[in-house]
Amino acid sequence: MSQTVGPLKSARRRRSAFLNRLRASGYWVPALLTGYLALKGLHPDLPGLACPFRALTGIPCPTCYLTRSISASLVADFGESLALHALGPLAAAGLILWSLQAIRQRELWPRGISSPRLVAAAALLAGYWAFRIGMTYGAGINLFPAF
Repeated sequence: MSQTVGPLKSARRRRSAFLNRLRASGYWVPALLTGYLALKGLHPDLPGLACPFRALTGIPCPTCYLTRSISASLVADFGESLALHALGPLAAAGLILWSLQAIRQRELWPRGISSPRLVAAAALLAGYWAFRIGMTYGAGINLFPAF
């Protein structure tokens, strides 16, 4: 038993040191994400994540096509962005603001990003998704891109 205590303590210390470094530099995460999405707008073949909800159900989720829409917005292709997801330009602007605030305040979750704003954004996203789903599956007017 005493043989495992040393390695466990050492592993905990290393993990704690890693988490402390991540907390200290985590404010760069939004900017790195924004930069990657801008690169993806210029080079669409860069790898990305597929939607697990759509893969399981066949129904697009609230954020389906939002990544591509944000990428298009970040390279100023607003026509493509709006065709993919109407909230893409707004999300891209929010991502840029988050990146700037995070770097300026050196915090991953900077002041100014409040829960009520996030709840309002989530409600807007859910409402837009419900509208798209209703139009596509209820009225037969497909509002999702044919990719």
